[in-house]
Amino acid sequence: MRIHIGGDHASYELQQTLMTHLERSGHDVVNHGPFSYDAQDDYPVFVLRAAEAVAADPGSRGVVLGGSGNGEQMAANKVAGIRAALAYSAELAALAREHNDAQVVSIGARFTPEDVATQIVDTFLDTEFSDDARHSRRIGMVSAYEADRMLPPLPDSVS
Repeated sequence: MRIHIGGDHASYELQQTLMTHLERSGHDVVNHGPFSYDAQDDYPVFVLRAAEAVAADPGSRGVVLGGSGNGEQMAANKVAGIRAALAYSAELAALAREHNDAQVVSIGARFTPEDVATQIVDTFLDTEFSDDARHSRRIGMVSAYEADRMLPPLPDSVS
């Protein structure tokens, strides 16, 4: 599988570790940066490129990294069609795939040990979307809102 990865200075070492792990696992890893450690770099420069690449490359997945993973997740979610999930455990990574069909996982390097980050990424890549009707319906609502900014109708039980 092709994996697009991007991060910032706070996650530079973890990014290098994950790229090596993914390549050894047989994945085609595309590094969107940073390409060297720079304490002044800005995560949107690299994360938006990784998320854009996932959006343009059906079937690929993305890994975005930062100090907390919060800003990186927010940035990736600004790319049309991308569903990025912050995960700090393998269980959350699995749920992001099973219930939300997330294409991008965000990890906070300052809060996630390397072994846990590796488990998160492996689980994220190995887990398929459940395609359960309720999950598909919800994703459809979000996608429709993204396309036309029309809110989904309220249920009849709400007055």
